[in-house]
Amino acid sequence: MMLFFLKRKAALLGTLVVVLIFAGVGYYKYSHPAVAPVTYKTPEESNVFVRFDMEAYDIISKNYWNKMKDEDIATLFQLSIQKAQNSSTTPALITKDRAGVAKMVSDAITAIPTDEEKKKFALNTLVIATYNLQPVNRNGILSSKEETSFRQNVSNINPEKDLYKDLGIEKGATNEVIEQAYKEKVAVLEKATTSEAKEELKQVAYAREVLTNQNSKALYDEKQIEPTVFKRLIGNTMYLSISKISPTTLQEFGIAVDSASTTPRLDSMIIDFRGNIGGSLDFLKYFLGLFVGEKQYAFDLFHQGDYQVERTVLAKFDQLERYKEIAILTDNMTQSTAELTTATFKRFNLAGVVGGTTRGWGTVENTYPIETVIGEGEKYSILLVNNITLRDDNQPIEGRGVDPDIDIKNPKWKSDLSRVFRNQSLIEAILKTATVEPLR
Repeated sequence: MMLFFLKRKAALLGTLVVVLIFAGVGYYKYSHPAVAPVTYKTPEESNVFVRFDMEAYDIISKNYWNKMKDEDIATLFQLSIQKAQNSSTTPALITKDRAGVAKMVSDAITAIPTDEEKKKFALNTLVIATYNLQPVNRNGILSSKEETSFRQNVSNINPEKDLYKDLGIEKGATNEVIEQAYKEKVAVLEKATTSEAKEELKQVAYAREVLTNQNSKALYDEKQIEPTVFKRLIGNTMYLSISKISPTTLQEFGIAVDSASTTPRLDSMIIDFRGNIGGSLDFLKYFLGLFVGEKQYAFDLFHQGDYQVERTVLAKFDQLERYKEIAILTDNMTQSTAELTTATFKRFNLAGVVGGTTRGWGTVENTYPIETVIGEGEKYSILLVNNITLRDDNQPIEGRGVDPDIDIKNPKWKSDLSRVFRNQSLIEAILKTATVEPLR
């Protein structure tokens, strides 16, 4: 009887063990559902280097300003691979579409022995392809470090420059210390006759101007952002030199106008865009709003055959009402957003333009991350022209520039000023500033 009981107990325990084992299996399956296999648009993209180039293909197809047919992108990659291979013959392209490009890239990658060489080839192919997108040398591949530098440039941040160091003083120094350091530097540099000393003298004067201005010093101390707006009063005319367009330019402009609100008889304005390399395009939607009000038509952007209407964002700035006439100064280095701002003010008869034809850099660029990683800790982005800007006559700014109302190359330009402007103070201020370097 005891033997029978022990056998039954053993059998029961065995059954429980089996049940627990299967229960455990069931729990595992329930808690960890089967992972679906990874699928790619083409079989070749299972290779990370092929996938890297094909992701770039898709980014170009979707975001590049000009709508390209698959056959055009395919030809671009075909010629880029030939160049990357340093070959005299073009690689085989079975079909002039995305699938054909994936196969062509795969064939080229497969023939390369090491991963390091594969990575280099995949990168070089994209460097060549993006370089040759129109406008040439306006598109490219950026590493993480290069993209950071690109963003800092847009934000007007130069981490390699130190205005305090230029004066030989500690960060946060008082105005008294800044002025004393400036005097000591000038005393030494004025005795020197070299071109380097003259250049350093300019840097010292600039550092002093930035750091003794309460507003510009606060911006620089907090974010290392240098000023972009420099104000002078010439008779009854406010002169504003805008060196570039950064995230702080609008604020600086507002401060400059507000600071002159109690100055009597100001009735005209000069906006000096000479040498302005441009910046964020969003600036214009806000800036124009200060003059015409919010939700007004501002400008068009051209992308892949379509026109995108942009409208103003801010309400009118009442303190601008007193400036009845505005002149914009331009030259052949006025570019990008500064060109579009000039063209827009011409379109709405908000300003007369004096100087020279602008550079003709009428593109809008942005970066697009490539999610595929081909090296440990390495990320890349594509810099692409994604929109084209238009002049006041609806022609592309790119390659043409914006023409002035009065070209200072014309021997009669001075006498022509009265044809465009009525305000005598403004005319005199233009005569003083249009042929000398921007006042900063």
